[in-house]
Amino acid sequence: MPGVCLGRKRPVPSCPNPLFLQWLTELRDSAKEKGLKTQYVYQKAINSLKKYPLPLKNGKEAKILQNFGDGICKILDERLQKHYRENGSDAPIHLATSCHRSNMASSKQMEEPQKEPSGNLSEHMKQTQKEVRKEKGTKKKREYVPQKKSGGYAVLLTLYRHTQMPGSKGFMFRNELQTEAQPLCEKSFTVPDLGSKYTAWSSVSTLIQKDLLVKTHNPARYSLTDQGLALAEKLDSEDEEEDSQDGPDVVDLTSEEEDEEEQEDKETHISESDATGKSQTLESGRTATSWHLPPGSYDIVLCVDVIETTGGSSGRKQELVKELQRNCVTFDIRKLNVGDFLWVAREKVTPVPGQLRPPVGKELVLDYIIERKRMDDLCGSIIDGRFREQKFRLKRCGLRKPIYLVEECGSAAAHLSLPESTLQQAIVNTQVVDGFFVKRVQDVKESAAYLTIMTRYLQKLYHVCFTVKSIELEEFNYGAIKNKCQTVREVFARQLMQISGVSGDKAAAVLEHYSTVSSLLQAYDQCSSESEKEKLLSSIKYGKLKRNLGPALSRTIYQLYCTRGPLS
Repeated sequence: MPGVCLGRKRPVPSCPNPLFLQWLTELRDSAKEKGLKTQYVYQKAINSLKKYPLPLKNGKEAKILQNFGDGICKILDERLQKHYRENGSDAPIHLATSCHRSNMASSKQMEEPQKEPSGNLSEHMKQTQKEVRKEKGTKKKREYVPQKKSGGYAVLLTLYRHTQMPGSKGFMFRNELQTEAQPLCEKSFTVPDLGSKYTAWSSVSTLIQKDLLVKTHNPARYSLTDQGLALAEKLDSEDEEEDSQDGPDVVDLTSEEEDEEEQEDKETHISESDATGKSQTLESGRTATSWHLPPGSYDIVLCVDVIETTGGSSGRKQELVKELQRNCVTFDIRKLNVGDFLWVAREKVTPVPGQLRPPVGKELVLDYIIERKRMDDLCGSIIDGRFREQKFRLKRCGLRKPIYLVEECGSAAAHLSLPESTLQQAIVNTQVVDGFFVKRVQDVKESAAYLTIMTRYLQKLYHVCFTVKSIELEEFNYGAIKNKCQTVREVFARQLMQISGVSGDKAAAVLEHYSTVSSLLQAYDQCSSESEKEKLLSSIKYGKLKRNLGPALSRTIYQLYCTRGPLS
């Protein structure tokens, strides 16, 4: 039988880099006191340093260790330089001081219990156990709790509430789980965010890794584990508490954000219709009706202009409808006289006994309206003048948040009648000068994704009780009729806007002083000289900044209406 070597084990040195360990511990404790998340970074670095068996000469060498980045290495080098300045350039930084003493003390403690009474031994054991418990406490992992309105949060709550229903199967298939969990989640379970490949469903893999969810069978069945059931129950109780604390606040759906600007707009409105024939409902005597819609008594519905679904490239337009259907968006196809997309708050109605059809619910227009432009359409509208007219009609339609949705269409812009720089400048002017929100997308699929996100955003925004102050969709559409009968004032405004450099604001400013061509010609006749006639309109103020119309534009308008024969 081979001989067995008996003897006491040599104590293994536990800290070959005691100063670095001490400094990192101080940094971790300091961050913990301040409640900073960097405490977890320092703790990971401490764990890596404890496992490394070799001495380090400086912080730069520590970069080979896991969880040591440039920041931590720089801090260690700064501390080391300070240590050398205070204790000399040859001051020990490894085992020569503190660790050697601790090792000697530990070896003595192993020998002394044989000579000391049992009372000291028990005290030493208790102290050791306390230190072990402290070390274990620092290594305890935080409990995983998904963020509210995230994909994991929605999946856990949906599965939990499904299990609480009588006759529940205890599991759900993927399609039904996505459908029922979608209202609880801010992101889509099927459509990734723009620029990302992940959806809310991607969080399911995290739930499975955290042992909160189980996936079985084919087709897949999803069910909660005991741990997931406990967490979901906790989330559900917190959700109910928050709902109970939220009172039935009353919010104005179209709250007046800029009263002064609205007052100016009312003063500068041309008449029942603006310069391009867009009706102003406030000036036509139709006041916005106020409706009280309690939670659950209405739906937010996307309205799509019929032109966006038929005619032209029908295959491309049908693709938009299919994408919206695939994203489970509630939408209606309507004839819209201004804009391509808008949203309404549709009142829910209950059927009346004895009547064939339920009563018609109110449809109140929200403040968001979208004009969609492909690059080729944008080019054509700039050439034929529709671009400026459409922007002016959108600004005067009464909805405060107009949006321009621009489809880039890849390299198609390189083969258009106008240079790409001109198109890009027009888009920038729409955002900077006209104050529209401009959203750029690549194709129809991204347009549908943006409309989906906007619809869900508005559904979330308007989920409390509202006092709706807006006009009905039918009334809004009637006011937006483009080619209805026009007054002399409206025709005069349209004439002015055909002049290069005359915008809607400038035309409205001229109409405040001279509402018809006849009144303008009478004013010219009263002028004593040719120079006075040319400068008649130059001092008229327009727009929010109240700038002068200018002598050049005033002279152009004079020449148009007072020159006999062709203009030179």
